[in-house]
Amino acid sequence: MKPKYQVIIDDIKSHILSGTYSVGMQIPTESALQESYNVSRQTVRKAILELSNEGFLRSEKGSGTYVSNQYRTRSGGSTTNRTIGVITTYISDYIFPSIIRGIESRLNEDNYSLLLASTNNDVAQEKKALEMMLSYGVDGLIVEPTKSNLYNPNIAYYLSFKEQDVPFTMINAFYEELEVPFFRLDDVQSSYLATRELISKGHTQIGIIAKMDDLQGKYRMKGYIKALGEAKLRFHPEQVLSFDTNSKPDLAQHLDAFLNENRDMMTAIVCYNDEVGLEVVHACRRLDISIPDDMSIIGQDNSYIAKNASIKLTTLTHPQEQMGRDAAEWIIKKLQGKKDLPDNTCYEPVLIEGETVKEMEIE
Repeated sequence: MKPKYQVIIDDIKSHILSGTYSVGMQIPTESALQESYNVSRQTVRKAILELSNEGFLRSEKGSGTYVSNQYRTRSGGSTTNRTIGVITTYISDYIFPSIIRGIESRLNEDNYSLLLASTNNDVAQEKKALEMMLSYGVDGLIVEPTKSNLYNPNIAYYLSFKEQDVPFTMINAFYEELEVPFFRLDDVQSSYLATRELISKGHTQIGIIAKMDDLQGKYRMKGYIKALGEAKLRFHPEQVLSFDTNSKPDLAQHLDAFLNENRDMMTAIVCYNDEVGLEVVHACRRLDISIPDDMSIIGQDNSYIAKNASIKLTTLTHPQEQMGRDAAEWIIKKLQGKKDLPDNTCYEPVLIEGETVKEMEIE
């Protein structure tokens, strides 16, 4: 449990970093803070002293305590060695090491430092990461949004970066509430191509597994529906399995039920990504469903999983390292004062054939 003075520190910092308390604004009096947090005057004074030492507050004798921006000049951002913050949902999993490698290699070329944080796709952890970046005073920021298909309660922090003229861009997705430059795969096209490939092989009963708290999942669902519509194939709600970050740990269990319920009709599945594709492979093996004879599977993202699994997944490309380099290049050019930079960059996916798709036999 946090000490009481630390709770006050964290709250006041959050108010300052999110812009609720603006620079020069007087914070509540000591007695008001005492009452608000139900603590002693000594506890309040300890919190204020620490915040003043860190440059978040300044006290004027006989007047009160005011918000300061001195914390910005104490950070790495004031030195000649400039720092770019990078916030991703994950760091060591799936395609993220490749993306981060791309960012880091480009930043190193111009002697920029990298400050890295991850959110585990959790908005509370995103809030902490954003506060860390604002406190440190990063010169620019590259962010992979957290639960990008849902309302984000941390928008105020992004607006604080805008107010401070700190350039930022987003990768893989973006928050639709914000006008923000972004770099992402054309996820609609990725899922569209996956579905169309299966249709071209004679499949008419095609399911999809989609992660619906991220924008990528929403767009990949859209591509699947688009391909079915063009081929005049019926959309079957029972052939859709959706999940989110919170339900992902139970995906294997849900997959078994999903495949069992559809095993007499469904002959192919478009998967949210290669990670899900591998989960489907494992589930099919548990249920004695032969791949690709009984079930064709397409992943997405061309991850190491697609290449190194016991069966090579058919998948679609993702720019990964190139996207990381391009996002870093955008930030560097922005800091150099370059104009007319692209507001958004969309990468076109390409199908990569593997061993998990079979042409349907015509009876």
